[in-house]
Amino acid sequence: MTELSESHDDPFARHLAALVVLDDRGVVVGWNRRAQELLGHPDTAVIGRPAIEVLVDPRDLPAVTEAAAKCRRAGGWFGVLTLRHRDGQLVELGLRAHELSRGDRGREWFLAGALAGDVLEWQRDRAVLDGLYRQCPIGLVVHGPDQRILRVNRAIERFSGVPAADFRGMSTGRMLLSDDARKAVDRVRQVMQTGRPLVYSEQFVRLEQDPARERVALVSSFRMEDPSGRVLGVAEMIEDITERHRAQRRLALLDQVGSRIGTTLDVAETARELAEVMVPHLADHASVDLLQAVTRGEEPTRAVAGPVVRLGTSSVGAQQPGPPHPEGEPVEFGPETPQAGCLAEGRPVLEPVLPPDWVSAAGRQGAQAPDLGAHSLIVVPLAARGLVLGVMTLWRSRRPDAFEADDLTLAQELASRAAVAIDNARRFTQQQQTAFTLQSSLLPRAVPDQPAVEVALRYLPASAGPGLGGDWFDVIPLSGARVALVVGDVVGRGIHAAATMGRLRTAVHTLASLDLEPDEVLSRLDDLVNLLAVEQEAVGERPVGEQVVGATCLYAVYDPVSGRCSVARAGHPPPVVTAPDGQVALLDLPAGPPLGLGGLPFEARDIELAEGSLLSLYTNGIIGERHIDADIGLTKLCAALARPAGALERTCQAVVDALVPSRPSDDVVLLIARTRMLPPDSVASWRLPPEPASAGRARALTSAKLTEWGLEHLAFTTALVASELVTNVYRYAGGPATLRLIREQCLVCEVSDTSHTSPHLRHARTTDEGGRGLFLVAQMTERWGTRYTREGKTVWTEQPLTGTPV
Repeated sequence: MTELSESHDDPFARHLAALVVLDDRGVVVGWNRRAQELLGHPDTAVIGRPAIEVLVDPRDLPAVTEAAAKCRRAGGWFGVLTLRHRDGQLVELGLRAHELSRGDRGREWFLAGALAGDVLEWQRDRAVLDGLYRQCPIGLVVHGPDQRILRVNRAIERFSGVPAADFRGMSTGRMLLSDDARKAVDRVRQVMQTGRPLVYSEQFVRLEQDPARERVALVSSFRMEDPSGRVLGVAEMIEDITERHRAQRRLALLDQVGSRIGTTLDVAETARELAEVMVPHLADHASVDLLQAVTRGEEPTRAVAGPVVRLGTSSVGAQQPGPPHPEGEPVEFGPETPQAGCLAEGRPVLEPVLPPDWVSAAGRQGAQAPDLGAHSLIVVPLAARGLVLGVMTLWRSRRPDAFEADDLTLAQELASRAAVAIDNARRFTQQQQTAFTLQSSLLPRAVPDQPAVEVALRYLPASAGPGLGGDWFDVIPLSGARVALVVGDVVGRGIHAAATMGRLRTAVHTLASLDLEPDEVLSRLDDLVNLLAVEQEAVGERPVGEQVVGATCLYAVYDPVSGRCSVARAGHPPPVVTAPDGQVALLDLPAGPPLGLGGLPFEARDIELAEGSLLSLYTNGIIGERHIDADIGLTKLCAALARPAGALERTCQAVVDALVPSRPSDDVVLLIARTRMLPPDSVASWRLPPEPASAGRARALTSAKLTEWGLEHLAFTTALVASELVTNVYRYAGGPATLRLIREQCLVCEVSDTSHTSPHLRHARTTDEGGRGLFLVAQMTERWGTRYTREGKTVWTEQPLTGTPV
């Protein structure tokens, strides 16, 4: 090498190096100013003298001699030698020696030297630069001012599969797809114009020669300038982060599955959430098909390939067609389809490349594939607890890259997580159905016609809460044409609440059959709830986070003869009374403690209700959500009931429409009763003194009234019943008796007295002269019983109007 570098940072450049010329004998014949600066000798002191004599310390003579010998043999030499400064100090210099031919004058040696530290630093810089182009795993692209590529390193060659030499002179973005190329050109232009570097800019790099393969690069760009500030171009460091990007995308997808799927315990909603998560992150089109048994909450049978219901679909782009079957429609998979095999065997299916005629090929996908040019397919089972619940099918049509094994692994992981959520929803559905079945069996299936009231009711189970509530209602016929109206609410939700509700309802029926006063009924119920609580605590059945047992209840008894209604409540909202003229008021009634507190009294209140009044009983769900002030809900309820809609059913529905949301968070019970009064000519009542002749008078009065009513066929039986009951009053009560006949759906005969002594039915012996009265009464009537009042008791009987019982 005979020419010196002109680079401004090369220590051997002509303007930076110490230059020395030696003749063939080693005598200095040339010496420049830089040599004088580094070694201290002026040219007059060294020219013409042997270099070894002037510049070499005797201790370094062997190393210099060896270097000179190598130089002569090779015609040149490069290395580091220690030379002597004029003041005696030793200076380490990097030297380059080259042979100069002078023709007939022989040969000379041209030496260029620089401080060894500068030489080593320059060598390291050259090694780094050489490594960037030949060994660096990160791509390097150098763009000229005209946005043409000047040079790329070998990493770019490996990344693109294109030889590095082919890039020279190529315009920026030339090999990329149009969208990616435009972004690359804009990025280089922006850095070129502004001088502001871009650090870690993420860029999709899809090559025209391999468009199906998606690559992602991390690009850092900076502008190159010479010492004068002239722009030389833009250099870009390009790191292939395709695998990292895929891993991040998979982690993000797994995170979405955890946060978005299973937000509700609804099988269909969970399936829809799964399909929506898949698109567009993993697939262009997705469908989720579940076995019909799963949609009903049932546990599926092993190795069953159908039938299935499509509950979730999703497709990328508003204009892109999705899978052909809409959500909720049954789907039949052919025996040779991947879905059928996946359902039967529980194994995933990956078909990276589908043939062009795959959709229409007999025995393949048939009508189950979206008509969208799908070119790649994944089918994975939705399995939990060893049971296949359904399948998830993924297609790619818009994205050019095919599904890979990593995509299948990811789809299996996502399906496995989603299957757990679906199975939880299925099991919850099963529990809900069990609870609904239990609740429907415990609630009255129909409200019997009552002569006392016309009834309209609504029962709406909660749709947003976990499990069923314990709301219940009842319309119970009582003796004397009266009716009991009951509404209650058990604390808590689920099967425990429904079971407790059933036990309380049964208890109310039993207590109602005893004809107890409303406050007495609630006192007995309170004792029962306390007993249930003790039982649950004793066996450890307390539901987690719930009160052991607790309930509220409202019990009302209406008498259509007197128009009187007796009401008591245990922690329940008060009833609303709507007068026939539309005036609405909450019944001023002592609240009473909820059932289960124990030891506190309940108080009943009697009110007079005009015929045609509305008595509305309800649970908390009708007056609003738990976070809404109850007073606001009661005000709205009163406003809705102030405008009766004529027919009672329409009034009831109008109240529900006005106050209940489409998805109530609590059970809703609304029971509206319109009062009736029995016609005066259907009731007859007489007061009889406590004397033996009263029995005969009772027979005569009864026979006459039944003849007047056209019930002569019941006269003999009823007269005998009345005389026996009046006789019992005379013999055992010791006070006056009141005889009353009521003609409604049946014939009622009542005898009241002031005694609280209970009559007992017994079988008299053949030698007994008495004791057969109640036995005869029981044999000749359909029903009979005793009810107690504050003034005494009433013994009543009922007979069908069509005849006497057999």
